[in-house]
Amino acid sequence: MSPITAALSNRRATLFRTAGFVVGTNVLGALPAVLVGTDTRWFEEPWFYPPGIAFPVAWTALFILMGLSVSLVYGRGIDRPGVRVALAAFAVQFVFNLAWTPVFFGLQRPGLGLAVVVALWIAVFGTIAAVARVDRRAAVLLVPYLGWVSFATVLNYAIYAQ
Repeated sequence: MSPITAALSNRRATLFRTAGFVVGTNVLGALPAVLVGTDTRWFEEPWFYPPGIAFPVAWTALFILMGLSVSLVYGRGIDRPGVRVALAAFAVQFVFNLAWTPVFFGLQRPGLGLAVVVALWIAVFGTIAAVARVDRRAAVLLVPYLGWVSFATVLNYAIYAQ
């Protein structure tokens, strides 16, 4: 195989891997909202509650960034211990992410939702730190996610405190 053919093959594999992580993150990330729903009629929305369209737009963008981040980390080689730690941290935070919607909306438990979102915030922060040790670009891609989870934590608290 010529060097040019090998480079094209490698780029194609990277593109497919990245697309897989982006699509997979979006599909898995959307499942809780699709399965449980996001009905807000059971609580009073705080004055700073965003319009409904903001949530799917924000989450789609965040899931794209998360998929890109995971692809960059994975591309560094899963044989490296730092990569395995970063991917494990990502998996842990993603479990908290997936748990929040069923707890908050499904069970209609804002107090328990607050506990989950605080754990999610801690996990995202730790994930960014672990990812930064592998690929700083991948860590930067997760910063907007931490910002959104910070906002979600404040919003969840405001609903809980009512």
